[in-house]
Amino acid sequence: MTNAAEKIIVALDVATKEKALELVKQLRDKISFFKIGLQLYTAEGPEIVRAVLSTGAKVWLDIKLHDIPNTVARAVESANNLGVHMLTIHLSGGSEMIRAATTARANNMLLLGVTVLTSATEQTLREIGITHTVEEQVLRLARWGVEAGIDGVVASPHEIKSLRAEFGDKIKIVVPGMRPSWSEPGDQKRFMTPREAIDAGADYLVIGRPITAHSNPREAVRKILDEINA
Repeated sequence: MTNAAEKIIVALDVATKEKALELVKQLRDKISFFKIGLQLYTAEGPEIVRAVLSTGAKVWLDIKLHDIPNTVARAVESANNLGVHMLTIHLSGGSEMIRAATTARANNMLLLGVTVLTSATEQTLREIGITHTVEEQVLRLARWGVEAGIDGVVASPHEIKSLRAEFGDKIKIVVPGMRPSWSEPGDQKRFMTPREAIDAGADYLVIGRPITAHSNPREAVRKILDEINA
């Protein structure tokens, strides 16, 4: 198995730059990849990205772009200029938007397509007029993304095997909804333990609250790595 720590991306789902950088400081010797999402980016802006990058860590800017093609392309260019390593777009924006994003990326930045959020169920899909099952919708969106040149997808752990079966190693599979055996599921509906997800074929595991809300984040990382390697 590849070093398990290299597969973990810690989600900095906190409210302030100070809290985020304290987590990075605590975990940087164990974890090299951190996710900056909408909460933190909205509060602190591009400066938080620069601050985390300055520690030598990698940054996934998870702001799930979904807009008209030109606007998305310009946002991708801005992310390129920040120097982030990964960026997300919503594949439900359609093929023209996806192609605008993939054409605009540079600097070896990985462009990830979000399929169906891990908080969503088939009832959620029905509410917005989608009659496919969750798995069918994930594969449908992933096909659009692959055809338009994305580098990977974000999907729940329960779609890993079907994505691997269809696309092999053509794409990276990044999986949120990770819950170690000792943690609470929270609002995740389609979750799995980190070890189960790696065994299923995930490239990266996104872990937030089990680490960031733990009284000792370093101890939480140690427990997760022990569980993966057991």
